[in-house]
Amino acid sequence: MARRLAALIVLVASFLAGPAACQGASICFSGWLRPLNPLLCPRGSRMNRLPRQRGASPSGFGLSYGYYNNRRSSSYCPRAEAIVRDAVRKAVAANPGVGAGLIRLFFHDCFVRGCDASVLLTATNSGNADVEREGPPNKNSLRGFEVIDAAKSALESACPRTVSCADIVAFAARDASFFLSRGRINVRAPGGRLDGRESFANETDQLPGPFSNVTELQASFAAKGLSSDDMVTLSGAHTVGRARCLFFSSRFAEMDPALAAKLRAQCNGDDNTFANQDDVTPDVLDRQYYRNVVDRKVLFGSDAVLGNATETVAQVRENANRVGAWERKFELAMEKMGRIEVKTRAGRDAEIRKVCSVVNS
Repeated sequence: MARRLAALIVLVASFLAGPAACQGASICFSGWLRPLNPLLCPRGSRMNRLPRQRGASPSGFGLSYGYYNNRRSSSYCPRAEAIVRDAVRKAVAANPGVGAGLIRLFFHDCFVRGCDASVLLTATNSGNADVEREGPPNKNSLRGFEVIDAAKSALESACPRTVSCADIVAFAARDASFFLSRGRINVRAPGGRLDGRESFANETDQLPGPFSNVTELQASFAAKGLSSDDMVTLSGAHTVGRARCLFFSSRFAEMDPALAAKLRAQCNGDDNTFANQDDVTPDVLDRQYYRNVVDRKVLFGSDAVLGNATETVAQVRENANRVGAWERKFELAMEKMGRIEVKTRAGRDAEIRKVCSVVNS
């Protein structure tokens, strides 16, 4: 318990120690920090405020398929998607976990300021250092930056200042899904996104977390124009990747006893240890996640609640039992997510970055 308390204090302190844009921000990130004392998160704090209005369904206005293939356009770069796919293929072949990281990177980008690659920034237009990468849900946990950078470097050599980092993130998630599913998932990914110029750590409180309940999950997705069905579908990505013991070690008593015993030994009291989210097929993007939900073999409370809530249990069981059902829904949900609040007109807040981690000077 003392070690868990220390880990939480470090996590919160690292966030509150950020520059001006983070000062005064609530530490009560809904779904990410389980309060040790209710007084830490009084009524009116971020943890107790859920979005009241549903966002408009993502339109993706300005995006198009084969965006870089038009010879008459200034965006012409015929090898753009192939270059990204090659970078992802090499990375996933060397380490499947990086593929899971690329899918998560896409999700964490789109849920904050839309799909504009703001999650990649370390230097912004405002000159702040408290960027999304430093927010509690992202700090020391996001993966795949080196793959995005490798693809961007190759693209700058082939087609300078043409392909946005936001499109690279979207294409990389699509390709990672393809390789990790062994070709069973083919997400359609239009292009045409521009890169944002701002990024703030305190805005990552929009991301649903491992302690979220169904109401919080639905509200987070609804705020982005995504349905409860989209939420359950996209949660299936937890069939790949790893999780820190910090986020599930309090749930051992609620898990399948055999899995709980294995995880307890693996964590060994260290909340910074990582474990596979799917103990059955950890490197394959498949519907095993939903079987795990039914069998109480998932790590996060936010996963377990899907199998208990009346609003979601039917979809969980259908995805677990019906061959091919989840894969098709996942393709559509990923494409839909990739249309959230996209920037498609160049201006003071949108550009094509030369380097993905830094705004253009």
